Amino acid sequence: DDDLPVKPRKEWIHMDNVEFEKLEWMKDLPSPRQKKTKKGMQARFSLKGELIPPDADLPTHLGLHHHGEEAERAGYSLQELFHLSRSQVTQQRTLALQVLGRIVQRARAGEFASSLKGSVLRLLLDAGFLFLLRFSLDDAVDNVMAAAVGALRALLVSLDDEKYLDWTFSWYQGMAAFPFVPSNEEEEEEEEEELNGTEKSQNEKLKDQNKPDPDVARYDVVKGLLKTRIQHRLRYILEVMRPVPTVVLDILHILTHIARHSSEACSQLLDCPRLIETIVREFLPTQWDPKVAEPGFLLTSLHGVACASAMKFIRVLASGGRNATARLLNKFEMKSRLSRFIAEDPLDLLLPREEAIRLSTEAFRLWAVAAGYGQACDLYSDLYPVLVRILQSLPELLSACRVKSPVVELSVQRAAAVVTLLTHVTQTAGYAAELQARLSSNNSEDSEQIPPPPVAWNQVSGLQPFLETSLKKILQEISQTETWQTLQPLTTACVIFLGVYYSAYSQQPSVNPIDCLEELEHLTSEVLQPLLIQPAIDSMWDLLRPCSALCNPLSCSLAPESVVSIASLSCTGGKPPLSLVGSKSPFPFLTALLYLINSITHIHKGLTSKYSCVLDFRGLKDYLHQSWQTGPPSVTPSSAWILRHEYHLQYLVLALARRMAGTCPDYTQHASLHHCVAMALLSRLLPGSEHLAHEVLLDLAFNPDFLPEGKAGGPEAADFSDILHLGTSAKLAQPGSAAAFLSKVTRGDLLGESFQNLPSIRSCYLSHFVHLQPTLTRSQASYQGRNYLIQSMLLPEVKGPILPSDWPFFPLISLYNKVTNAETREAVLNSLPLDLINTVTWNLQWVLLLETWRSKTLQSIPTAAKLARLMCVFLTGSDLFLEAPIHRYTAALLSVYCQPKALDSLNLDAPLPGLASFHDLYISLLEQFEGVSFGDPLFGVFVLLPLQKRFSVHLRLSVFGEHTNILRALGVPLQQFPVPLERYASPPEDNLNLLRLYFRTLVTGALRHTWCPVLYVVAVAHVNSFIFSQESTTQTDAARKSMLRKTWLLVDENLKKHLLYYRLLNAESPLGFDLYEQLPPMRQKYLQIVT
Repeated sequence: DDDLPVKPRKEWIHMDNVEFEKLEWMKDLPSPRQKKTKKGMQARFSLKGELIPPDADLPTHLGLHHHGEEAERAGYSLQELFHLSRSQVTQQRTLALQVLGRIVQRARAGEFASSLKGSVLRLLLDAGFLFLLRFSLDDAVDNVMAAAVGALRALLVSLDDEKYLDWTFSWYQGMAAFPFVPSNEEEEEEEEEELNGTEKSQNEKLKDQNKPDPDVARYDVVKGLLKTRIQHRLRYILEVMRPVPTVVLDILHILTHIARHSSEACSQLLDCPRLIETIVREFLPTQWDPKVAEPGFLLTSLHGVACASAMKFIRVLASGGRNATARLLNKFEMKSRLSRFIAEDPLDLLLPREEAIRLSTEAFRLWAVAAGYGQACDLYSDLYPVLVRILQSLPELLSACRVKSPVVELSVQRAAAVVTLLTHVTQTAGYAAELQARLSSNNSEDSEQIPPPPVAWNQVSGLQPFLETSLKKILQEISQTETWQTLQPLTTACVIFLGVYYSAYSQQPSVNPIDCLEELEHLTSEVLQPLLIQPAIDSMWDLLRPCSALCNPLSCSLAPESVVSIASLSCTGGKPPLSLVGSKSPFPFLTALLYLINSITHIHKGLTSKYSCVLDFRGLKDYLHQSWQTGPPSVTPSSAWILRHEYHLQYLVLALARRMAGTCPDYTQHASLHHCVAMALLSRLLPGSEHLAHEVLLDLAFNPDFLPEGKAGGPEAADFSDILHLGTSAKLAQPGSAAAFLSKVTRGDLLGESFQNLPSIRSCYLSHFVHLQPTLTRSQASYQGRNYLIQSMLLPEVKGPILPSDWPFFPLISLYNKVTNAETREAVLNSLPLDLINTVTWNLQWVLLLETWRSKTLQSIPTAAKLARLMCVFLTGSDLFLEAPIHRYTAALLSVYCQPKALDSLNLDAPLPGLASFHDLYISLLEQFEGVSFGDPLFGVFVLLPLQKRFSVHLRLSVFGEHTNILRALGVPLQQFPVPLERYASPPEDNLNLLRLYFRTLVTGALRHTWCPVLYVVAVAHVNSFIFSQESTTQTDAARKSMLRKTWLLVDENLKKHLLYYRLLNAESPLGFDLYEQLPPMRQKYLQIVT
């Protein structure tokens, strides 16, 4: 009774029975103590979404204490917030959703990464958070709906991601972007691999339609939301509920994120009844209340007021495809809106200053996207005076840039968007004459008629003087770091414009070629050569390495709270200044500069030598050297968009190097480095860049100029190395052939022949990549600026690089797949190419060249994978491996893979890329050896290689169990066997089944020294080691004694002597091992005891 807060009196009714449990919560709370336990504690959050430390002692008036579990601890757990979100009290539902939205916002910013175990976002999504938000969107109460919209925006949208995508819009090829599709391998099923692209997409649609919404959302949140018809609900909220400005902006951000997902998502948004009409009518009106622009005016509703976020949503929607853009321009009247917002200066737009500039910028970007398809160019002649006025005002902007402010930065972005628009209009006008000529000459009705654009070359030819003059003035600021950084988007856009302008200018039939060449000479001597000797440019090349994503893979790693079902660029919190998209990055300007130099040297070959200094910059050489040797970051949505820009710079350096190789005599010093970069780039380029991969294959990879070793004594050096055994103690034994007529050739001879065959090797590889033709055509349209052919600004979905890392083995793999597919379908194999021997020879020649002179470029392919690819030589065609050239090159490569370093790195137990099971491949090899080997020693070595002691015992059991027939034909002589026998004989075998099989094959005569010397030595060594082993366990002891007795009773005296008197391996001995003259006393004694 002493603990009671109030003492009861007798006269109080019903107070005679005191209920202590109910009074318990009226006591003061005990102070929170951190439990001394290793178990984690439940995370609790404040109403601001902050994580509350477990030992925090907060006052109760903050409203963070409640009657749930752990009442003394302040804050709400996720479970309690979920419970509150389903409350019948509106305020509780609203509060719970607001707090959850704030928690998500902080989680995405990485605030909980160091404090909490596991991912908050993953936990929320697994608990059904997405559908909690989706149901809350349908709530009739405005506050609940607004809180749900805010939480959904926090979950899906990163405003920093959008900021960086806007920042890169005016970069080289910056308008194109990867779709925001999560990369989910789990979801893909194997049977789809055989379907072609169209069947695959139809199959996926059907599959998604049949799946429940949560299953779809688990792999792809946006797809899951579209399946719940979220676009219809958001349209209803905007059109009927007319929420406050913050909710409207959140909805526009969500819609923008959905539009970035895929062309299909864009179509669904466009097809949603009244959605686009409502956004255009309400948030892009042509007139609105002028009070909006007054300072301090409180905007209570965004409806009826022009909004930059709405224009941006339309622009992203237009990036989804040319048909979407045509619908937006014509059906939804965006052409008239463009004219309205472009014709008027941002200062006169009756909006707050920054919002007006943003709106004008987005209008120019939308027009640039449309012009990128060759559309909306008829507006160019109408708005030409406006565009000229903007170009004339660029010098004023230049002087304003000396004082840094948000308005100045936005104005520079707007100017860059204008120049990007003019670049695309110029590209479109550049093909007008060609299309007109094609239309006039081609009268056949079969081919598709593409009408020429409504803008001609003479209408755009006057833009160049304005932009060149502005560029010269901007370049004078290069030494003023802050001003230069502010102006960089505009500088980059101007340089790209000049590159596009001159490329198109040189193609015009109306232009005098001599005038064009003179202009390029003037530009080189007056602008670019003075620029290249500036110290600031030198510093830019030096910054490539610290800003590179390849050299610093962590700069584009996934954010701590990334979830696979939501694609994100992981830019939340911003990127550091020294990163590829950071404020100090030299990548955008240098890429643009290289593009311009490439355009100039393509048109005017005589100027190539003037730019040789570019390849001599120390910073560039260091960067290239580091970048190709570092393994690239894994391809994720957060790395792909950055890597694509870095690969552009590398490709443009290589394209310039290709021109230098033909014209500059002292270029040879760079050739090896550039070839290594080209080889690395080929296995890294991402979907959408097929044109670049094709160009590298065509002009760089197989170009003799980039393999100077072939001309400068490389083959002789290889022979000399083999004679001296440089860098290896292994004997470079080359197995003979079952076809006895083969004459011996040296590795130098093979290299020389391979080098001479480079043109044929190139043709072979190009023909094997013909399956990329449809994507190559799309990519070429984009890189060559054929706007009338571009279908979408969305690049293909990224699931990995265009070419696999083992592409040098591709012809071999392709032939092997043809054979195995034909065999599984029991078809007659007529589809193998007629020049099968040449194809395989060229493939082996190319791999030998790379292994000898560019071995580091193949380091990413495991040795086991290389051997598995080489095994395809024996599995393709019955006696293909006996052909003289194929046999020689396979033997030469085998000697490379049997060197100690390669053997040490050989790991057959790890999963190999592109191979379901090495064991299955090996069984196929054994069956093929039994059927067609003719006892060929080279084929035999490939069978023996995987039987080394350190690899899976199942491989050895396969040979000595089910395939003992091959032991008779596996006659590789010990002198021709390139692998040390110690790798087979030690450590001693401990698998009793295998030991019994060894013993059985020896005793029955299935394994003899004359038939299979290598495995005979191995079996004798292991059986001897076993029968005289000192380790005694009850399981093996009986087997050991039994085997020793049987050995003692053997009739075959030779075998008996080998098994009992074996001493140690000796490669020089005819037997392959030495024998004791008499047994050591201990062994003799043990033998007498057992027998």
